[in-house]
Amino acid sequence: MQKNKSEKYFNILNSAGAVFAKYGFYKATISQIASRAGVADGTLYLYFKNKDDILYQYISYKTSIVFDKMNDAVAAGKTAEEKLRNLIRCHLQEFQNDRHMAVIFQSEARYLRDIQSQIKDISKMYLDLLSDIIEQGQIEGSIRQDLFVGLVKRFILGAVEGVISTWVSAGSRYDLVAMADPLVDLYLNGVKEE
Repeated sequence: MQKNKSEKYFNILNSAGAVFAKYGFYKATISQIASRAGVADGTLYLYFKNKDDILYQYISYKTSIVFDKMNDAVAAGKTAEEKLRNLIRCHLQEFQNDRHMAVIFQSEARYLRDIQSQIKDISKMYLDLLSDIIEQGQIEGSIRQDLFVGLVKRFILGAVEGVISTWVSAGSRYDLVAMADPLVDLYLNGVKEE
């Protein structure tokens, strides 16, 4: 968690997440966020420049938390397969645990031009994790060496995002984490060495 930030700051961020997820970024208002956080509208301006800044800081805050957990999950695995399973399970678990974050990342963040560079940075961090796992798998012989790593990692990221988007669209009515192993099995059975 970020140091030098007050409990009120994080309360506002989490409240903003709930409001953005419910109304969408463009329809959400500062007043709705303040009301949900239980503070006066003006209090938000002590911590944030404007609504865009709230979204930017929300995404940074959530990304930091999720990537810390993802890195720990990957580090807990020994083989490339274990690392991949841990990464995808962690990814799906974090989004299932925080539906507001899932909605914002899957529905809102992709279409807001002002934060596209932030989203690209997040994607790059994830793709870098995948690159390391894929390269380890190729060295271990569990993943074919003739595969273009860039294509494979984008395939995995796209599949994970597709599973999360479907879950969000379905109103989160099923266990998202239960999709982790079938997703990895589908991937590995298509690229595993014979």
